Amino acid sequence: MTIHIDRTVINQILGHALQSPEQEVCGLIGTRADSARVYPIKNIAGECDHLFAMDPQQQIDAMRRMRENGEELFAIYHSHPHAPATPSALDLAQAAYPEALYLIVSLNTKGVLEMQGYRLHGQHVAPVELEMITD
Repeated sequence: MTIHIDRTVINQILGHALQSPEQEVCGLIGTRADSARVYPIKNIAGECDHLFAMDPQQQIDAMRRMRENGEELFAIYHSHPHAPATPSALDLAQAAYPEALYLIVSLNTKGVLEMQGYRLHGQHVAPVELEMITD
């Protein structure tokens, strides 16, 4: 299965990761038939260099804005500043939305950002091929 993601959305996620290269960043992506929107969420984890926990109020607000905009939750993203773009055991344990795509950005590469997509359900990890849509 190939998931198509607009270049603008990819650039926003990568830009968010680069704003805090020593900390995990996180957020949501809402979509409707004709568009996608990135909702950056503050990481409130105590050890945010290798963990993420979305600010609950910002997450609730983002989900409300998605409903108001006629969007559905499409993806949950976060970065790994010092690890590959693969789900950690904690990522698997915390994956609570099996219908959502999980995007992980790795900053652990030499000058090149890496983003991988997965479907996560329980301990099952299914890689998803990502293809960038350019205008």
